[in-house]
Amino acid sequence: MLRICLVEDEEKVASFIRNGLEEHYYLVDHAKNASRALAMMGQQYYDLMILDVMLPDTNGVELCTQIRQTNPTIPILMLTALGTIGDKVSGLKSGADDYMVKPFHFEELLARIEALIRRREQAPATAKFLAFGDLKLDTWGKTAERAGKKIQLTAKEYDLLELFLSHPRKLLSRQFIAEKVWGIGFDTGTNVIDVYVNYLRNKVDKDFEAKLIHTIIGMGYILKQE
Repeated sequence: MLRICLVEDEEKVASFIRNGLEEHYYLVDHAKNASRALAMMGQQYYDLMILDVMLPDTNGVELCTQIRQTNPTIPILMLTALGTIGDKVSGLKSGADDYMVKPFHFEELLARIEALIRRREQAPATAKFLAFGDLKLDTWGKTAERAGKKIQLTAKEYDLLELFLSHPRKLLSRQFIAEKVWGIGFDTGTNVIDVYVNYLRNKVDKDFEAKLIHTIIGMGYILKQE
């Protein structure tokens, strides 16, 4: 059974999520604040984290940033009553892989959890390394490097880089990326794919003269050398 760390200070919301997930055979450990969540994560392995933004002892965005410093691959789903574009971007920049606004339907929460876990578990079984030029991905160790320099990736950034390295020199549409990385159809009303590609580009290309991830305006993205 998969184990989830739920960080939520509202008892009614926490009970709603926990009871629903346990009915679907997930193990759920509940933390009411950031301090307790960090202590739990130091003692227990978790397959996924559900993180509320508004916590009594610290901001959930700050907690997410702290977690990413020691655990760059755990999928993090952020929950909040703050639904502006700025709030969503802040959450994603802190390292969250997905973002849901309260109130929400449990069926959607469950679907997003399943998509995050599915993507993490679908690493290629046939190849340990994927490489393109001086960029290399270890699919067993879940690590990346370029020219020998380690690259720290979130779970979603890892999935995105793996997709690019699995399809070098091929134009990937936003629809294709949405289906393969997020497990959902592409929503034309969101820029989440563009945001994550930019996150990945900053980590892969920023310190190198030769850029590998390129935008094809109006069509999508491609991993190539020029």
